[in-house]
Amino acid sequence: MTDPIRTERHDDVLVIISDNPPVNALGAAVRQGLERGIKEAEANSGIKAVVIRCDGRTFFAGADITEFTKPPVQPMLPEVCDLIEACSKPVIAAIHGTALGGGCEVALACHYRIAVPSAKLGLPEVKLGLIPGAAGTQRLPRLVGAEAALPLVASGDPISAKRAKVIGLLDAVVEGDLVEEAIRFARGRIGKPIPRTSELANNRDGITNPAIFDDFRQANARKLRGFEAPNAAIEAVKAAGELPYAQGVQRERELFMQLMMGTQSAAMRHYFFAERAANKIDNLPADTQPLPIRKVGIVGAGTMGGGISMNFLSAGIPVTVLEMEDSALERGTGIIRKNYESTAKKGRITAEQVEQAMSLLTPTLEYIDLADCDLVIEAVYENMGVKQDVFRELDKVVKDDAILASNTSYLDINEIAAVTSRPEQVLGLHFFSPANVMRLLEVVRGDRTRPDVLATAMALAKKIGKVAVVSGVCHGFIGNRMLAKRQEQANALIMEGAKYWEIDEVMVEFGFPMGPFQMADLAGIDIGWHRDPARVETVRDALCAAGRLGQKAGKGFYDYGDGRQGTPSEEVQEIITRFSAQSGKGSRDIAAEEIRERLLYPMVNEGALILDEGIAQRASDIDVVWINGYGWPLYTGGPMFWADTVGLAKVVEGLEQHGLPVSGYLRQKAEAGERLTR
Repeated sequence: MTDPIRTERHDDVLVIISDNPPVNALGAAVRQGLERGIKEAEANSGIKAVVIRCDGRTFFAGADITEFTKPPVQPMLPEVCDLIEACSKPVIAAIHGTALGGGCEVALACHYRIAVPSAKLGLPEVKLGLIPGAAGTQRLPRLVGAEAALPLVASGDPISAKRAKVIGLLDAVVEGDLVEEAIRFARGRIGKPIPRTSELANNRDGITNPAIFDDFRQANARKLRGFEAPNAAIEAVKAAGELPYAQGVQRERELFMQLMMGTQSAAMRHYFFAERAANKIDNLPADTQPLPIRKVGIVGAGTMGGGISMNFLSAGIPVTVLEMEDSALERGTGIIRKNYESTAKKGRITAEQVEQAMSLLTPTLEYIDLADCDLVIEAVYENMGVKQDVFRELDKVVKDDAILASNTSYLDINEIAAVTSRPEQVLGLHFFSPANVMRLLEVVRGDRTRPDVLATAMALAKKIGKVAVVSGVCHGFIGNRMLAKRQEQANALIMEGAKYWEIDEVMVEFGFPMGPFQMADLAGIDIGWHRDPARVETVRDALCAAGRLGQKAGKGFYDYGDGRQGTPSEEVQEIITRFSAQSGKGSRDIAAEEIRERLLYPMVNEGALILDEGIAQRASDIDVVWINGYGWPLYTGGPMFWADTVGLAKVVEGLEQHGLPVSGYLRQKAEAGERLTR
């Protein structure tokens, strides 16, 4: 194996270089090489300064997290960082790309830090349910102050080189050749006192103004709700001001190990690998090449069609959007522009970028204008007959080698493909609403979908910033099929005496952003309603007949005032009570634990069926769907990983206790003492 670390002598400056693609992860060989490099510099009196830099596209972008579950290999990163900081000769970190996690900690251990303007620095460990473990929470506040350190450590989002220079994390941002500038910078520090970060005292702001910690918690309460790591990060930064350095490092280590041994970090590390595994397609020939997608057509300029269009426009791909009437086309394109302009007002894009995106959009009323598109996505009403008519028309006019896709949420892709002369070029692309915001994309593989068509969809998803998961064909695919089981139980529970707001509260307490009835109000209770106010057979029929259509009507299951915060409705509860009495099931008090089990265990069971039927490629794909598409709390790892932490035997027992079905696959796994996820 090639040594990932080498050194180069530039007269009196030793340059230590890492070449460990793809991201210069700080694995054992890299740590050992850094140790050798610093010792080489110390042993040679002719070397007066040291530069640490990386080849490839980035500085050290973090630890090698595959090592987390393996026996430790010395030296560990804290020891390497201490060795760097203790060096008797000035050590300069020369940063390009990203200095993240352990990479940022290496930079903090260096005596000086310089970077190119495009560089980013950060401590994203909280995104894996951890905090920095190589004194990052202690060195950073001592360098930049507690207030500036808090967002970096507790939120985990990287900052630009410019911002890093402003807060004092960087000593210089250099425009020229990074290597030359670093060597020049190093020579300018020879013979001067060495500033060791652990000995600095810029962290006193947390002592003089202790409110900054509670203020940060309050300002970020919604984003941090339910997560353990951010609170540990805040505590560690606070300790940096209250304790001597050595004790602060000890406190950081205690907090780190508590998190490392906990369920949340295991869940979040599971998700980290799950998202990457979702990109891999089973049974795809190794030589499969994606097809070029230079132009996209969208049929339908409504909420979904407009949102889907924006994904491609933002990625610089021209879009032709088709509608049947001028008014609908004008309304749809107007909303696209309004959305872009709203984003520009928030400073996320420029006015020029708005115009650039809109210049790529071609509205049309004629199918023939889609003829030269490489991909056409249908986003019309969720009705099989309507969708088949659209595909028949597309098959006639769109070029022979184009891919045809449906945005259906439930319907059979094979049935849709069957009305075309090219079923091998048909698949589902199920975007989630709002399509320009939600990250999830279910890529539905039909029975005859060609491998290169599937590979194209996955590659395109990455280009437009989506997290794609492959699904087989079934009613509702992965996400909505499981959602239906949750909704069945939610509806059954209100018939048995549970209050609908109690059900929502249980789901929010679990970690969802909203419960099933709050979600119904947001989406619109009338979606799929038969529209006959005289035909009232269910609670939903009664609500729709009473004009309680959800948030858009100001009332649904909840009453809404000026904002989106709903309050329970006496009228709705009376409707539910009436239907409950008619059902003859009686009414009883239902504990939160039963509500949670009856809503979530059937989802796990359905997920097991989805795996057994081969609809999902792997259990972790199901977790990716639910975390990105439905707000399942990340810190539980998704429904399948969560079931493993609960214990499959307990899930089976709960299903049986509540008189609910248990799949053979789930029972088999439980009896064998196995897991759904690996």
